[in-house]
Amino acid sequence: MDKLFGKSVSNSEGGEHWMSVSDLMAGLMMVFLFISVALMRDAMNERDKIKEVAVTYEKTQEAIYLALLDEFATDLEKWGAEIDRSTLSLNFTAPDVLFANGKANLEDEFEVILDDFFPRYLEVLDRFKPSLQEIKIEGHTSSRWNQGSSDYEAYFNNMNLSQARTRAVLSYVMGLEPVRVEHYSWVKENVAAVGYSSSKLIKKASGEEDEKRSRRVSFRVITNAEEQIRKILGAE
Repeated sequence: MDKLFGKSVSNSEGGEHWMSVSDLMAGLMMVFLFISVALMRDAMNERDKIKEVAVTYEKTQEAIYLALLDEFATDLEKWGAEIDRSTLSLNFTAPDVLFANGKANLEDEFEVILDDFFPRYLEVLDRFKPSLQEIKIEGHTSSRWNQGSSDYEAYFNNMNLSQARTRAVLSYVMGLEPVRVEHYSWVKENVAAVGYSSSKLIKKASGEEDEKRSRRVSFRVITNAEEQIRKILGAE
């Protein structure tokens, strides 16, 4: 019974002692403490690595924005374009220059703009390639369609139109000689054409839809920060 209650009992032959229950519990607590400290250290290391990726992402984001602005600042107004600092989107927002109403064929003026813009765009991004995940050519429309169309019909008709337009843009820029000669494989692997229909409308200050600015084509840079974080989490 003495053994069950943790009292030390002498062995008549060897004089050895049984470990008391309190000593055993103290030992287990020390083990759990070491495990907790190790887990906390790993969690802090993981947090620090993710923070480092986030800081690097912000610096890269800013560097890309400034590089694009430096390259195209004098062209934006004449192109009817703007650069969104937060999304790294270069938006062409003059719809009459881009496509005829309801059509997916590029207007001649837009082709001239793309001849100048896209090779320079790739040259700017060339130095950032290790940080890039992809480039999206995004097509956006207003919510309007033919008079009498339901919201559902207008949305999906505009979806088909926006997708056709971005495919037309991608097909055109991939056919440009500087792209075919120097960047074709990279563009094929890293540039996607996406149509969003009217899902990302631009609103006026009043909250009403800005139909003209909603009808736009965007070239958006997507960095690989999330991919780097996933690698960190997978390695831990």
